[in-house]
Amino acid sequence: MLPEFIKHVASDTGLSQEKAKAALGIVLNAADRQGTPFASEIFEQVPGARTLAASMGAHIGAATGVIARLIEQTPGGRRAVTEQTIRSLQREGLGNNEIGALFPAISGFASSAFGVAGVGHLGDVFGQFNAAPVSGVRSVA
Repeated sequence: MLPEFIKHVASDTGLSQEKAKAALGIVLNAADRQGTPFASEIFEQVPGARTLAASMGAHIGAATGVIARLIEQTPGGRRAVTEQTIRSLQREGLGNNEIGALFPAISGFASSAFGVAGVGHLGDVFGQFNAAPVSGVRSVA
């Protein structure tokens, strides 16, 4: 299912599959670092997604320690993760329009593939800014 996810993101954003894979990994890594139910659901439903998120996290130098991950879930930490995510996407060659198209593309796949709804922009993915609740989540890891 991961190859289909990457193809969907590439198709919806106009990115190459290589850039779409990197962008998806960066976003999933950030969502995981924030402890969002969305990341847990993706990891449960899409084999290989957790590995992609971890490898892109290593590539961008994301925090990996338990204490660092806890700090990233504070308001200041959330902001830092969001800023790092945008910078990392830009370093991978994505422009503002591509970054803007990325989150609806991820949401579209999640909705059509396994019924997760309520994720259409950055705040929804990272669980901040009064994000809409994610429906379809059966468990939180």
